Amino acid sequence: MKTTTHRTGLALAALATTVSLLTAGCGGSSSAEKSATCPGGQVRFGVEPYEDPEKLTPAYEAVAGALEKALDCPVEVTIVEDYSAEVLAMANDQLELGQFGPLGYVFASDKADAEAIASFGTADGEVSTYTAGIWVPKGSDLAEVGALAGHSLALGSVGSTSGDALPREALAEADVAEDDVEIEYAGGHPEALLALTNGKVDAAQINSQTLATAVAEGTFNPDEYTQIWTSEPIPNDPITIRGDLPDEFKDAVTDALLNLPPETVGEVGQYLDVTPPGPMVAVTDDTYEPLFTLASTLGLTEDDV
Repeated sequence: MKTTTHRTGLALAALATTVSLLTAGCGGSSSAEKSATCPGGQVRFGVEPYEDPEKLTPAYEAVAGALEKALDCPVEVTIVEDYSAEVLAMANDQLELGQFGPLGYVFASDKADAEAIASFGTADGEVSTYTAGIWVPKGSDLAEVGALAGHSLALGSVGSTSGDALPREALAEADVAEDDVEIEYAGGHPEALLALTNGKVDAAQINSQTLATAVAEGTFNPDEYTQIWTSEPIPNDPITIRGDLPDEFKDAVTDALLNLPPETVGEVGQYLDVTPPGPMVAVTDDTYEPLFTLASTLGLTEDDV
């Protein structure tokens, strides 16, 4: 596989120096009295960088603020550098909560003892889903995935469910060797879309979440492009909790998340293609079983995240 990547090197220290670290609410303090709902004196909540951090920050501040009130505990939100940095942070007890991509959760559950507790629900109370996709300019000779041999394809970030693993699985299912495709890791979902609209690649992965955001913002006109592949529905990101924490705390966090009003999670929901949003819903490993199967089928390990 011929690849180009803009992914930076990983270091745990980068988590503290390059991510956006925010304290939600007015009364948050690291010296808060420890309790069953605040066993460490604070709750550190990591979020994968699936969209521009400047957009995600205010959306997650609302969620963190509501959690802070429900738990009577300061909640700090971190938009992490990349997928593997979040797994590393939880594995090193630097996060109590983490929102992982579905595939990232597969490895976080193994390497960081992450436990899925809630995800973003639809208005009718079901787990919301999204899809991966591959797009080309309208009029392109590329009408199917099997035609991508000899052409360039922008993917998102290494380890992304819809921006890496599923498009690569689509290539394999179309009997296209990765070595025959010029794969460029653009650095994220929005960056892959821009690579296509700026004419830098012949095709790009654009998932339904990024598509909805870009169309709403007027930065992508789907009438000028053609989708040549789409995946099966993918269950939306789980919010997870570190497995070694007290059961009473786990129950309190789960209850707080499941009782957040839809309007509190609505701004986050718009970036996850959940419109209109419903309340958060409970999830387990069974919800993400197709992703565990995908990782096994592709022979993926934590080194691929």
